[in-house]
Amino acid sequence: MIWLLAIPFEYYLRPVDWIGVAVLVPSVLLMVLILLANGFEFAEMFWRGNLGRRFAAKPLPAHLPQPKVSIHLACCNEPPDMVIATINSLLALDYQNFEVLVIDNNTRDEAMWRPVQEHVARLDQRFRFFHLPKWPGYKAGALNFALSQTSPDAQIIGVVDADYLVRPNWLRDLVGHFEPGVAVVQAPQAHRDWGRQVFQRMMNWEFDGFFRIGMHHRNERDAIIQHGTMMLVRADLLRAHGNWSEWCICEDTELGLRLMQAGWSSVYVDEVMGQGLTPDHFAAFRKQRRRWAQGGMQILRGHAAELLTWRGKAQGARLTPAQRYHFVAGWMSWFGDALHLVFAFAAMFWTIGIMAVPHLVSLPILLFMLPVFVFFAGKAVMGPLLYWARVPCSLKDSLGAAVAGMGLSHGIATGVFAGLTGRSAVFEITAKGAGAAGGRRRESGWMAALAASRFGKAVGMAREEAGLLLAMTLCIIGMAVTRKADHIESALWMSILALQAVPYLAAVTCAWLSGAKARVTEPEERSGRLPIATRHEGANAMGSRGALATRTIVG
Repeated sequence: MIWLLAIPFEYYLRPVDWIGVAVLVPSVLLMVLILLANGFEFAEMFWRGNLGRRFAAKPLPAHLPQPKVSIHLACCNEPPDMVIATINSLLALDYQNFEVLVIDNNTRDEAMWRPVQEHVARLDQRFRFFHLPKWPGYKAGALNFALSQTSPDAQIIGVVDADYLVRPNWLRDLVGHFEPGVAVVQAPQAHRDWGRQVFQRMMNWEFDGFFRIGMHHRNERDAIIQHGTMMLVRADLLRAHGNWSEWCICEDTELGLRLMQAGWSSVYVDEVMGQGLTPDHFAAFRKQRRRWAQGGMQILRGHAAELLTWRGKAQGARLTPAQRYHFVAGWMSWFGDALHLVFAFAAMFWTIGIMAVPHLVSLPILLFMLPVFVFFAGKAVMGPLLYWARVPCSLKDSLGAAVAGMGLSHGIATGVFAGLTGRSAVFEITAKGAGAAGGRRRESGWMAALAASRFGKAVGMAREEAGLLLAMTLCIIGMAVTRKADHIESALWMSILALQAVPYLAAVTCAWLSGAKARVTEPEERSGRLPIATRHEGANAMGSRGALATRTIVG
């Protein structure tokens, strides 16, 4: 920073150079903050023995009554067999005092929700089904409706995604953590059936890094992210603090933040209590992460007073400085992705200027280029080392997770800008369980053949990233043709262009792999598969079948 600020005293700067300084200085400051946040996480998580706040399974003593748990399963346009498998796993819970409310909202195709309704009708009275043909508020609206239908004596609300197979010990082992002062008990997200396809394997380990690294780091200062599925929350506190927020597409994280602001604590038990499915393909993977980024920026805007000031303006706000730090620092990497997109366009325009009007636009001096190299090098070193120390996967899987994470950069960047500018949010369902790339327009003739090819699928799923990769490549070629090969500044500038193209290359690679049929020869037990009971086995496991407990709500 000192070197950059000293540039005007060392060089004669033209107006175009001043523009570069004006952009670069705040950008470098942001990069420094991101690297410092990553460095703090690395220092605390790489070496064992730094963490003291850990939680394990805590079954209720046998002499204590079981608090009633109301489990809410919201679904929209989900494959019925997948939802039925989730319901069957709940049927086998090793816990007596619970109910399950299945809320299907905004599904127009009756073939998608009717089989689920019929299956629930064959179960006992603890299971109820509701179909909401037209319902506002995204997933939060469906969960708020479920809250209105919850049994009055339910003390705890559980949330499960429609693709999860829940283990029988989920409630038995976690309900005991609800001691005075605890509002939320969270188990990690986990996945199954990923061991046979290359890109699903990459996605699994990319997800796993956050729950083995980031959540442990945040849990140390009671600042974990509530992420919906496999979450248990006190019913009275959920109602007392405004229910689920229907203005936010990350309603789970927003609720957790509100409870922290009110002084309540959270517990993270890093034991797999259920496993879901990875997204079907790269387009779904990116769409999901874009939604999370946009939702995170909605939360930042909605809670800016509490997060970005020392005391906050909300009455009774009690966020600790450490909690504020973790929420803001947790979004720093996403700001880095947004900054990367800005830099990419700036670098391309600058390159065009160098080639088109060299008498007006010259190559940046070496000092302008160094921060980008340091930023990439720092992140490239710390990430794989943390995976090696904390995530139980091979080096090959660590590298695969890194490629999958880089491929999300553009989607995250667009989500950040959409959230910060207040663009209207749409809760888009993440495609799971269908196994199709889907969503492409039907073509005929050679267009159909191209679209159906592996190349066509990759470009179709990552068309914006492919366009940016092509533009960056053309800039590099243009520089190589028009500048001298032994010119050090030219070589460095082309290297920077290549570095900035890496996330877009990663996205196209991920899209290519997600359309492939490549298999890996990993033993089945390593994929974390859980047995799926058939619908008849699940019904018979309870022994009794109650009356029809379904309802259609007309919006």
